[in-house]
Amino acid sequence: MSSALLLVAAGCSTTNPGTPSAVSSAPGTVSSSENTGAVPGPGVPEVTSPIDVARFKQEPCGALTDSQVAALLGSGVSGKPDVQAPAGPTCSWDSADVSQAGIGIIFVTADHLGLTSVYQAKDTKYRFFQPMESLDGFPIVAYGVTDERATRGRCAVAIGVSDTQAVDMHVAQSERNIGKKDPCVVAHDIAAQVLGNLRGGN
Repeated sequence: MSSALLLVAAGCSTTNPGTPSAVSSAPGTVSSSENTGAVPGPGVPEVTSPIDVARFKQEPCGALTDSQVAALLGSGVSGKPDVQAPAGPTCSWDSADVSQAGIGIIFVTADHLGLTSVYQAKDTKYRFFQPMESLDGFPIVAYGVTDERATRGRCAVAIGVSDTQAVDMHVAQSERNIGKKDPCVVAHDIAAQVLGNLRGGN
């Protein structure tokens, strides 16, 4: 089954069952005491061809096109932007027809560490940490406080679009689709679409 078909019933949700929304904070950020040092940090892949995402911070829902959202979640799903969100400008897309189905995207501004912020939290804040195949040279990592892939069908990934800028994507599959496909693979597929749009493909 394709990622698009699975995402008709997949998305981002809060910890409250049946109450989907974009994430309210950036799990990729670290405390102010850790918010220091050069980037990229030790072991963090360098972004050699950075992307300017300034316009998407003003219009975060532009990260996915209407047709892409329709293919992932069904028709009639509108993005809900929040450019003042604490972690950074966000957009959430939630399906009214499927329990907890939606997608959340954050343009992280809580720090300027890019993926270094996620790597610094490995094994401390994030017990789940899994580097994934880069997207045309842009590094990407799946992470979480715990691994919720099999239990709740949820995954967050962060892609470095520059050494100082990360974009986070969150999906949580509906109850009926948990176990049909790794949600981190689904999130990686969405990240590929978002990357194309950030680079001017939309």
